[in-house]
Parts: sequence; structure tokens; C-alpha cells
Amino acid sequence: MRALLLRLSESKRLAPLMMRSGVSRRVARRFVAGETLDDALEAAREVNRALQLASLDLLGENVSDEDGARRAADEYIAIFDRIAQEHLDANVSLKLTQLGLDLNEELCQELLEKIVAHAASQSNFVRVDMEGSAYTQRTVEMVKRVRSEYSNVGTVMQAYLYRAEQDVQELLAAGCRLRLCKGAYQEPPEVAFPKKADVDANYVKLMRMLLASGIYHGIATHDPAMIRAVLDFVRQQDIKRDRFEFQMLYGIRTDLQQKLVRDGYRVRVYIPFGVDWFPYFMRRLAERPANVTFFLRNLLPRSSAKATPRSTSGS
Repeated sequence: MRALLLRLSESKRLAPLMMRSGVSRRVARRFVAGETLDDALEAAREVNRALQLASLDLLGENVSDEDGARRAADEYIAIFDRIAQEHLDANVSLKLTQLGLDLNEELCQELLEKIVAHAASQSNFVRVDMEGSAYTQRTVEMVKRVRSEYSNVGTVMQAYLYRAEQDVQELLAAGCRLRLCKGAYQEPPEVAFPKKADVDANYVKLMRMLLASGIYHGIATHDPAMIRAVLDFVRQQDIKRDRFEFQMLYGIRTDLQQKLVRDGYRVRVYIPFGVDWFPYFMRRLAERPANVTFFLRNLLPRSSAKATPRSTSGS
């Protein structure tokens, strides 16, 4: 099921059908704040009111022309301006293929530097998301180049990749802030650990490397076992609770988010928004069977309503 959903997330034919579906749009709102910046800002305000931090992500990837890449960069600059205007405790996450990485690496770096410089002028931070393994090397290299000029940029490490440990070592040596996650793309066994137990073991290993580094990192997980491993390690090493943050996705395990905040830990909620929500939505369905069940449950009322005529008796 997971492999099928991840393949469907890349379907150019299915995307417009799903995006026109009222059911899909309704269910997607569980994981996506909305289609506009105002929607995302309202979600960020709610998150801040709950004493959590936010990271805004304008959904979109693999732009097909330079104009699209430049428009995306301008939109990210506008996001930083609105964050500053509204005094939100939020930063921004973005994808390099949204800035033209598929088209021209020089263009992509130019736009990334423009965004990072603008964020720096507002004392804010840019997180470069990690995409599929075909982009890992180029992403790591570009982040290191930009990090050599600007300290307010970091990236993401995916624990299911065999190469992640070496990448972590290199990026820590460059002083780079990292978000650690397990990984959400379909990868071949030549590239990534195929077994969950191996991914979990690597996640814990990398988490310990990050938290022992003294650099401020984000530990992204909804897995209670991984969270327990983090809490055990920080207690053993006497790592202060303000020296790192947990990161979780909008609409997922809000109970866990709130518990960590009550226990005195910093939690940042990743808030995606935009009209290009289909690939992100499908990856969220692929992550947990409960998400698919939630989607299917939303299909049933409409089917039942069609099959059973409404009573006119007033009861």
C-alpha cells in the first residue's frame, strides 16, 4: 500500500482528478492548512497560541521554467515579510526543485541565496527540505555553499538513507543546523534501508550525533519509541530542553505535540499550504494506515447518502 501511494503521488494524471474532488480537498485539510498564505498564517497563529513554533512551507516542486522558479522565490520573500509584520514565531521550509534545481543549479543557488539573505535581514531561518535521493548530493552541496556565506540556513537528513551518517558528519563540520526525519519517499534497497527496524536504529544513532554536537537541531518524529529514545538520551547527557526542538506535521498527533509542550520541550509544527498539495497529501496517506482509513471513512457518508433516500417524515 505504501509503495503504491508513493507511486501515485508522482502521477500527473491522478493529481488534477484528486484536486478537483471535494472529498479529497476536505480530507487534505487535515494535513494542509489551506491554499493561501492567509490560511497558513492563521494556522501559525493558532500554533503560536498553543505555545508552539511554526515552519511554513509553500507546497510545490519540480517547476518547469525559470519564471515559475522566480515566482516561487518572490512568494517565499513575501512569506517572510508577513511573518515579520505579524510577529509570528515561525520560519520557512522550501524545496530546491521549486527554485529550479531541475533547470539550472546556478539559478537555484541564486534564488536560494536571495531568500536566505532576506530572511537574515529579519533574523529568521530557512530550512531546505530534502527531496528524493536523486537530489540528495546536490542539496547537500548547495546548502554547504550557501551556509559558508549565511548562518541562517539548514537542511534535512533522512535516516532511511545509507549515506545519511556521512552527510551528517560533513554538515555538522560546517556548523549546519539539521532536521532529522525518517524519510517519506519510495527508495530502492540499494539506496535506503528497506526494514523499519534498521531505519529506526539509524535514526537513533543520528539523533545522538546531532544532539551531542552542541548545534541547535530539529528532531522530527511522531513515533513514540523515537521520542522516548530522545528523552532518554537528553536526560543521560544532561542536554537542556532549549538546546533542540521536536518537529511534527500539521494535523498529526496534536495530542503528542501538546504533551511535549506541557513537559517543557520546544515543538515546531510544519505547516504546508498552497494549491499544489496533491504529492504532499499522498505521502501523508502513505505514512500510516490510519491516514488511509481516515480518507476512506470520509468517502462513506457521501456513498451512503446516495444509496439511502432521505426521510421526509420530519424525524
